[in-house]
Amino acid sequence: MSEAVSHSAVYRVIAPWLQPVWEHFNFDSFPSAVLIHGQSGVGKFEFALQLAQALLCESKDASHAKPCNQCEACHWFLSANHPDFIALVPETHRSLLPHGDFDADVETPKKGRSSQTDSDGEASEKKEKKNIAIEEARSAIEGLSIGSHRGGNRVILVYPLEALRPDSANTLLKSLEEPPSKTIFILLANRLDRVLPTIRSRCRLVSAPRPDEADGLAWLTKQLGSLPALKLSRDAVKEMYNELGGVPYDVLQALKTRASLDEKDELTIALQASRYLLQSLAQGARIHWLETAEKIHKARYSELLATMQRWTADLQSVAQQGVTRYYPNRAEMIHGLAIQVRLPKLLRFWKALLQARRHETHPLANRIQLEALLSQYQQMFED
Repeated sequence: MSEAVSHSAVYRVIAPWLQPVWEHFNFDSFPSAVLIHGQSGVGKFEFALQLAQALLCESKDASHAKPCNQCEACHWFLSANHPDFIALVPETHRSLLPHGDFDADVETPKKGRSSQTDSDGEASEKKEKKNIAIEEARSAIEGLSIGSHRGGNRVILVYPLEALRPDSANTLLKSLEEPPSKTIFILLANRLDRVLPTIRSRCRLVSAPRPDEADGLAWLTKQLGSLPALKLSRDAVKEMYNELGGVPYDVLQALKTRASLDEKDELTIALQASRYLLQSLAQGARIHWLETAEKIHKARYSELLATMQRWTADLQSVAQQGVTRYYPNRAEMIHGLAIQVRLPKLLRFWKALLQARRHETHPLANRIQLEALLSQYQQMFED
């Protein structure tokens, strides 16, 4: 799922749960590389854009916090024209940059659309469009030998870091080992375990936390004030919030998509698949796993795995006398299943999910993998 949403001014404010992270930075003594990691949808990308602008801001007025949004550098950044800001992102993520920082004459593929089909017959984007091209990485890094255009900082933003191919990652590593003067790397990762240890060791690691439910819903309610066409009860918003794993930016994007009635949007497809999957998982031993896999396999595999992980974590917690964390609105169903589940099989299923997450980007037949996992889920309730 996407890490950020539309970049109108109302969203260019540091999210409350990330404010302590912001205040921890010392802009007078900033590290040459920071690696911001955390769950997709918590607002890392918006945070990184604000951070990049602050590092490029040229305001000398000590009474103003950075970014000032008034100096020439800030104006250049906000108009996507700052010569010392370089963003390395895949084609599928370029619309996340300020003001759509890409060639407007070139049509960008829409999320969830594709001109190819995989072995399951499901739609999928070309693989190269999900990765940062080695040519772009090399071009950007080779240009670092030239001094900054405005004599101040130069900022390189890489998002998501997992999208770097091995050759691109090695190119980046060389620059991190000997960073050019006044050059700052802002690296973003949804999955820290997928980042090369050699890259991690050369960065200051910054964790972007997920908000607690009260703070997340309060922020979301405030943002929904800009969507008068969308009228949802608090309970409905809360249900969607839980279904999408408690990540406010993804929930906001899903709600905006619903308001625009775009039924083919990636988040809409993911939400529909997640709801169907949760309904099926609630059936326990009576789950129709073949039918479920057929209904949901066109959604992104990683998101389906994440939904299964959240559900299984709640089930495991309740089975061991704990409480539900992700799906409190489905607590009664989960408690009923916890009485029936065979704990050794549940623990083996959890390990299977962890193994599947490690290989979720491998070009396997997703439908077959889903069938295997859902079949194993059903067996957890049988002797």
